[in-house]
Amino acid sequence: MKLYVIAYPELEPADLQMIQDCRKENDRLYNKIGPHFTFVFAVEDFSITDFVAEVKEQLTGQNAFSFVIRCASINKDSFSEYSFAFLVPDEGFSNIKKLHNKLYSGKLSHHHRLDIDYTPHIEIANATDVQYIKKLVDEWNEKDLAIHGKVSALEIISNIDHVFTTVERIELGSL
Repeated sequence: MKLYVIAYPELEPADLQMIQDCRKENDRLYNKIGPHFTFVFAVEDFSITDFVAEVKEQLTGQNAFSFVIRCASINKDSFSEYSFAFLVPDEGFSNIKKLHNKLYSGKLSHHHRLDIDYTPHIEIANATDVQYIKKLVDEWNEKDLAIHGKVSALEIISNIDHVFTTVERIELGSL
């Protein structure tokens, strides 16, 4: 079992639909998990109880925050032939990045991948054809994009055989 920490952002219905329309056609995980920011990636050496306790400890005093996405970007996976189209927040970028680092500052520190720069994002597409991903990213960036959202809770999820299940939802303090 792999454990993750993610946030399903609160989005305007039209923005969520636009993201989901793209994901439905282009994201292998569309039917498995909704649009999200990942804060902690696959951890396998913790019990659920210990993982939840550590995440809750690191989230003590953490408030909800807003973000605005104005662009898409290309990301090449270091571990496979896949390239990705990401929606990357302009505003709220540092909040997400700092929270990601905080979650890895305690007992999860040995899982923090320092060889890969963490870019906060919502994945909207993946493919082995980087030119296809570039075309999608260019189409998104031609729009006058301003996706406003909020992160008011984080979810600890498990992944067993590509089935993602919420273990616990942790509400953040008010804005």
